[in-house]
Amino acid sequence: MATFKLQSAMEYLMTYGWAILIIAVVLGALFELGFFNSSSLAPTIPAGACQVYRPQGPGTTAFINTEGTCNGELPQDVAKFSGGSQAITINSLPTSPTSSNSVTITFWMYLQRGSSSGGAFGFGSGAGNFIGLQSASSFGQAGVADSSISNLFDTWSFIAFSYSGSTGAGTLYVNGAQAATGTATGFTPNPQAAIGNEGFGGSAGFNGLISSVQLYNSSLSANQIQAMYTSGIGGVPIVLNNLVAWWQLNGNANDYGGSQYNGAPSGVVFTTSWKSSYTAP
Repeated sequence: MATFKLQSAMEYLMTYGWAILIIAVVLGALFELGFFNSSSLAPTIPAGACQVYRPQGPGTTAFINTEGTCNGELPQDVAKFSGGSQAITINSLPTSPTSSNSVTITFWMYLQRGSSSGGAFGFGSGAGNFIGLQSASSFGQAGVADSSISNLFDTWSFIAFSYSGSTGAGTLYVNGAQAATGTATGFTPNPQAAIGNEGFGGSAGFNGLISSVQLYNSSLSANQIQAMYTSGIGGVPIVLNNLVAWWQLNGNANDYGGSQYNGAPSGVVFTTSWKSSYTAP
């Protein structure tokens, strides 16, 4: 009987041993490549979460968790700008989205008809350093502007701008679809930023409504941006490892990305009168 069991075991190893060896080699390779390293994964926030929580302190990505329950509801308030010097300024962002590093900026906006210029989000200051209405006929960043913007007025739109620090190339997305590409002329991310203005200390103001501004220290993919658009204005950040800040603008300018980069509103109104103009994707 023992001989029969030994023979059966040998036959099993002879038959399936090569498969077990291949699986072991593949798992070893994936481990060496960091596939099972939690720091290389890209966790996303589950539906219903309101705030990112980082137990090891602001700016860290270790042990990322979420807290709060929103149940996928629409925000109660959005930020209203009147085209002047109103702005939400952020004094000190981390070094990660500055200099030659890549960034992605996303937000929902309602652009008031009749606007001629104005920044929705800007780094530092300067005409080439903001994403917004470049003229009466183009929206985007200097060098990466979409001239077909008549459908952006008086309606809610999802805007995403992805910037490669190594090449200087920028890509503008409107409602989840690529709208324009080019060299981001004069665009240099800066530790100081502003929402609803051309940049920190700038004067070209946005005229309309803005909600859920998200800042990442990487260039998000087209598929990721499409997923964010599909989730709607009540959607949540999609790549927590690269999330720098999340300004929901739901009644305040606090950073709900877990890093406490709170904004300082100046002349900005938070309004509840906006939902009738919004249609979910």
